[in-house]
Amino acid sequence: MNTVHLLDDDTVNKIAAGEVVERPASVVKELIENAVDAGATVIETEIMAGGTSLMRVTDNGCGMSREDAELAVKRHATSKIKSGEDILTVPTLGFRGEALPTIAAVSRFSLVTRRAEDELGVSVRIMGGKKPEISDAGAAPGTTVKAEDLFFNTPARKKFMKTTHTEGMKINDCVVKAALAEPGISFRLINNNKVSVKTPGTGSLRDAIVAVYGGAVGESLLPLSFEDEDVKITGFLTKPSMLRSSRAWQTFIVNGRVVENKAMARAVDNAYHSLLPKAGYPLAVLVVEVPARSVDVNVHPRKAEIKFEDEGRIFKAVYKAVVDAVRPEGQSLEQVAAVARVPIHHDGTGGPSLSVASFDAGDGGREPASLPRPFRPTVPFAGKEDAANFAEVQRELLEEKRFSTEPARPVYEQQRIEPLVADAPEDKDDSPMAMVPIGQVALCFIIAQDGDTLYIVDQHAAHERILYDRFSALAENMASQQLLVHLLLDFSPRESELLEERQEIFQKLGFDLAKCGENQFRLCSLPADIPVGEAETTLRKILGWLMEMHDPTAAEIRHACLAMTACKAAIKRGDELNLRQMQLLLEELSRTARPYTCPHGRPTILRFTGGELAKMFKRT
Repeated sequence: MNTVHLLDDDTVNKIAAGEVVERPASVVKELIENAVDAGATVIETEIMAGGTSLMRVTDNGCGMSREDAELAVKRHATSKIKSGEDILTVPTLGFRGEALPTIAAVSRFSLVTRRAEDELGVSVRIMGGKKPEISDAGAAPGTTVKAEDLFFNTPARKKFMKTTHTEGMKINDCVVKAALAEPGISFRLINNNKVSVKTPGTGSLRDAIVAVYGGAVGESLLPLSFEDEDVKITGFLTKPSMLRSSRAWQTFIVNGRVVENKAMARAVDNAYHSLLPKAGYPLAVLVVEVPARSVDVNVHPRKAEIKFEDEGRIFKAVYKAVVDAVRPEGQSLEQVAAVARVPIHHDGTGGPSLSVASFDAGDGGREPASLPRPFRPTVPFAGKEDAANFAEVQRELLEEKRFSTEPARPVYEQQRIEPLVADAPEDKDDSPMAMVPIGQVALCFIIAQDGDTLYIVDQHAAHERILYDRFSALAENMASQQLLVHLLLDFSPRESELLEERQEIFQKLGFDLAKCGENQFRLCSLPADIPVGEAETTLRKILGWLMEMHDPTAAEIRHACLAMTACKAAIKRGDELNLRQMQLLLEELSRTARPYTCPHGRPTILRFTGGELAKMFKRT
């Protein structure tokens, strides 16, 4: 008896569905791409319960004949390519012929389509990959595809889906990116009977960005343009005043296809972060056009990733385009390079050009390190001064304007430092209770001693821990400050929905927000420790975390928000402290419950005993 056998079509389709249909957003993406390829100018998407119960995509494209509709639901049936050679130059978004049959294999599927020249349309119904039911149907020109009860026949896959809110946001992102890639098409997303995305389809990328992200973003856009022999880049970036804490705002479009590409993302990071003082990520919509044969689009089941023939060249082109977009008008290339710390080389034509050799595409977009500052020893602290507490010292520093305005980098970007000894001693008597400051290194680290033990303390992380514990001790609402002049803030539809859902949480954290427009809120008060200039950045970062969390509890939200608030209010790297201020910081830290880590889990203290120092100097 043979042990090797061919799988039946139903099983094959379900296996393929595991690769192509990862979640409801994958279904919407495939159907929108089919609508774009069909020449549609209007595409409407409707979902219910995050797409788990209903997804419907309707377009006004060319439609299909009865024969084509029957073939379209069979595996590897496509009108996009005819041979393997065509994949190298495929001009369409789809080409594998897998989307419709794999969607039909894991849902209650229906398709209604009609060409403009036909009197009647055709209806195709498939129940979980079974035999299609085909009949005539009245329909407007175009195609409507509906997928209901996704994964009803694959319960194991259904268990791995996130909450309906999370899945709905993924679909929202999918429609937004499609709208940015095709500004000439009018998109509309209806989520639970409410319109959440609507674009005009004027053909203007700026109009599409404003429709999706709001008027405030439109006012902050910087046009971007680059062209050489066979690479053309256009699009928009936002000014330094309009940054976010994650790359969710960044969209990369190559030959009309929305893709994920690390080299392009790092090129934006390197160019943008090295030229601008404020940490964060700009909105970036980059439209790249390259010869079709120089990219491979057939490297990912969902066609989300591509490979360039010369990725280094694309990296350099994107970097140059971003640099040109963000440099002030009239500023020379040499001046930009001086600010960015990028070497200048001459290309042989007599004109200077930027060298990106110093920016490795794998460096994660970190800023170039500054020159080390010399260590400045100071006189040991003689004793406590009970005239002022730590809060007064902080206010004093603020009044003297000695605090840097640069916010801390996002936690996931900071390099984790591995302590040379245990993070926290098990013996309570071994906790840092009597640290005496010696000095400050690089305006970031406090050097202290306790008997024969040496301590290196990260001043920002330490202050974060102090403030977090202080905020956590407040059982109910945090202290807030009323704003004399209220701030009017514009949000995306997705952010507005989240603000309304979590209004009570924000109030307990000290944010008083009142809706005053379709996607606009008035900020009336904010936590007392947050500077007014950091209010919008803090709010948007909290919103970003809420979007990324999977069904967060109230306690998780509170922790994330308090950690964010503590980070924004804490002493920054670059703040110069005197001995008195260092001593007060160390005393406050020693009284916290977890002095060895900040709220994000990074170490606050590195500890070296005399014996360990002797080993390091090979004295034992």
